[in-house]
Amino acid sequence: MKMKISMSSFKRFIMTLLFLGLAIALAACGAPKETGGNAAEGGKIQVVSTTGMIHDLVKQVGGEHVEAQALMQPGVDPHLYKASQGDLRKLEQAELIFYNGLHLEGKMIDIFEQMAKSKPTVPVTKNIAESELLASDDQGMEHDPHVWFNVRHWISATETIRDELVKLDAAHADSYKNNAEAYIRQLEELDQYVKTQIATIPEQQRVLVTAHDAFGYFGKAYGIQVRGLQGMNTASEYGSKDVSELRDYLVANKIKAIFVESSVPKKSIEAVIEGAKRQGHDIRIGGELFSDAMGEEGTPEGTYLGMVRHNVDTIVKALK
Repeated sequence: MKMKISMSSFKRFIMTLLFLGLAIALAACGAPKETGGNAAEGGKIQVVSTTGMIHDLVKQVGGEHVEAQALMQPGVDPHLYKASQGDLRKLEQAELIFYNGLHLEGKMIDIFEQMAKSKPTVPVTKNIAESELLASDDQGMEHDPHVWFNVRHWISATETIRDELVKLDAAHADSYKNNAEAYIRQLEELDQYVKTQIATIPEQQRVLVTAHDAFGYFGKAYGIQVRGLQGMNTASEYGSKDVSELRDYLVANKIKAIFVESSVPKKSIEAVIEGAKRQGHDIRIGGELFSDAMGEEGTPEGTYLGMVRHNVDTIVKALK
């Protein structure tokens, strides 16, 4: 049996469908975006950091109230790092973003500027006095960004992270403050350890030569002369002149050890060693140092405290 539908009934049916569609669309637009956790709702704060050093610091201060993620893995050079689509998703979903600043993550500056418009996006170096920052000779970098090699500067970074977590999640302020206080005590002990160990190296032998100039703060804070084949930014190319100048310095000063870095290819250092050998001066690799990236997670070098101790022990053993 065929049913006849009047024109007015058909119009009412179409209008009903349109209203239903509009209601569904409005509901979807008004639905909150999932962030995986929210401090206001009692969940863990979603925090994304760039480097492993900052990530480790966030875990120390944030403790159980923070879900921490790092963008850069062990052995990754932050100077050359470009954010992937997966990284952008992590940054979009984060409630708080920490990065080093001072142009360490040079290829991500535009991303940080965009993220700062919608959420706290904080350089952990922001509270270090400018008078304490070392100048940079590299184009595009006003200051040396490798501040973590002066442990006192990393105490400042700890305080910055503490304050930002307290600001975002006041309900757990006491926890963040207590965690920071306990970790700062460990950093103060580490600072004293570095001073004591470097002092055991005869003064004339306190010369640290590495692949790139990442240890300026370390040298200034702990009384050791530092030289690097490349500048502070590994994006800058070294040339034959740089190799020959460093080779001549090592030969003239009878330097016996030179160090490679976990995040910098070894071929640059190998060229210097070969050049010195042709001039009758043997140089050995004193060991591998962690400069712009920490070690693998789960190892002592996979923490900031362990990384610094490893570097100091390696340097002292080679130079004594």
